[in-house]
Amino acid sequence: MAHVDHGKTTLLDALLKSGGTFAAHQAVVDRVMDSNDQERERGITILAKAAEIEWRGTKINFVDTPGHADFGGEVERALALVDGILLLVDAAEGPLPQTRYVLSKALARDLPVVVVLNKVDRSDARPEEVLHEVEQLFLDLAHHDHHLSFPVISAVARDGRSMKGIGMPAENADLVPLLDAILDTIPAPTDDPAAPLQALVANLDASDYLGRLAIGRVHAGVMRKGDTVTVWQHPTPTNPSPSIKRRITTLFAFRGIGREEVSEVSAGDLFILAGIDEVEVGDTIAALENAQSLPRLEVDEPVLRMSFGVNTSPYAGREGTYLTSRHLSERLFKEVLGNVSIKVNTTDTPDVISVAGRGELQLAVLIENMRREGYELQVSRPEVITKEIDGKKHEPLEAGTIDVPDEYVGAVTQALAPRKGRVTNLEPGDSGRTIVSFQAPSRGLIGFRSLLLTVTRGTALLHQSLDGYMPWAGDLPHRLGGAMIADRKGSTTAYALDNLQLRGTLFVAPGVEVYEGMVVGENSRDDEMVVNAVRAKEMTNIRTHSHDDGPKLATPITHTLESGIQWIADDELVEVTPTNIRIRKRYLSLEDRRKSGKTNK
Repeated sequence: MAHVDHGKTTLLDALLKSGGTFAAHQAVVDRVMDSNDQERERGITILAKAAEIEWRGTKINFVDTPGHADFGGEVERALALVDGILLLVDAAEGPLPQTRYVLSKALARDLPVVVVLNKVDRSDARPEEVLHEVEQLFLDLAHHDHHLSFPVISAVARDGRSMKGIGMPAENADLVPLLDAILDTIPAPTDDPAAPLQALVANLDASDYLGRLAIGRVHAGVMRKGDTVTVWQHPTPTNPSPSIKRRITTLFAFRGIGREEVSEVSAGDLFILAGIDEVEVGDTIAALENAQSLPRLEVDEPVLRMSFGVNTSPYAGREGTYLTSRHLSERLFKEVLGNVSIKVNTTDTPDVISVAGRGELQLAVLIENMRREGYELQVSRPEVITKEIDGKKHEPLEAGTIDVPDEYVGAVTQALAPRKGRVTNLEPGDSGRTIVSFQAPSRGLIGFRSLLLTVTRGTALLHQSLDGYMPWAGDLPHRLGGAMIADRKGSTTAYALDNLQLRGTLFVAPGVEVYEGMVVGENSRDDEMVVNAVRAKEMTNIRTHSHDDGPKLATPITHTLESGIQWIADDELVEVTPTNIRIRKRYLSLEDRRKSGKTNK
């Protein structure tokens, strides 16, 4: 477990190689555990995954977790499977917000910790200072005195080198000190194989041949293929102890980075089973006799909500396969079964579904997955989920850090101020960069990442995590300019766009199909502007050099899914199809927009 980019997946690669998981001749890609397309493209871990190695006659199961706060639900599920954690900390950056978050969750479960100071070969590494910061973090978060005692390993995960204590591992060093520290610090499972079966489901998967797969850990007893078991399901007000009886048709265990079919798994083992179509995350699988339910897996509540609707644009159905509200709701409710940190609710409108999650990135990953699967949909701007505390409205509060070159610190603080952000600490580094720590309402940080990259010329690194709730902060600024809205359907022309670029920034190039109500650019002023983006140049008899010069168009801004979601206002939507991202008004015709404006007033 660690903050983003501190080397979790890279270290697991090295551990798998050290444990002989890969044959000597086997070609292995970097970050082998990041098997999802978006994980490899974005360079982050999104889904927690397990692997197993054998070391000194002991079987060790590893679970690789995400570092982004948006995927905290994956971290919490992973903690239900393990007996201890490796806490990675970058030897230059030190502990950051997500380090605090994952450590607090681990210590709350009373799990032993091995601290790994990674990347000690960095030119700006400061391992002694970082260890002092880690010790301070443990002092802040410890529940018991024994939490303050932990082994420290220095490592260069990329090269598979480690050593005990603080220092630079030798060139011929390996990961033996780390593996030995794991055996010495993290206890073997104390679960009783002779007790009646109790197993907790922490994750779900699906197979085209076997159907739904439940992934979890056996906490007591032995789970056997072919056995009939009791499945304790999610309690409801009318049925506080719901249970069903089902038969386990197929059983797998983790072997290396793969799965191997087995006849049984016993207490302390991780399992994958098939045959129970109704199983959900948090369910307990127990013996028929003396069946007892384990405490359900609980995760933090979502803080952002978006509306997912059926695509209603004039170009709907051109590019996607799944278009109807039935397709949309089936896909979203399927997502909930395997993702406990996403909540899905129906709305008053049958074609619109409300989806709540941890952050913009988590929701954007979900939308991108649906888009790649052939879905067409339209999504709204994210809004925060508020709470009533002591009779007053409260909104989510984020704590974050910005790693930025010294010369842009002023620009960063100026960007935070109008969004009600408050700088809590400035930590100058040795390499010309400063760590800016801040607190801000979650609402103020929607779209902040793209603004930050603009004002720092792409040099800033932003990390944030939920830090509780604060009183409602009032109105916050959004974007500076109003929308340029196409007034008719057609194909854009260079002639029309040449005139429009004098009034603002364009989002489309010549030859792009647009429709009435589609946003084609951003006005330089804050008012909206309805424009003709398909106007062709009239033919005349005038022939002069200046008159016939071709228009010189600036490169348009091409919105990605994330930037589109951040840019839109409350009365706008992002149309998402397998091949296009378009921004549009919620009401396409000018007359409908005027009517809605009167209604809103």
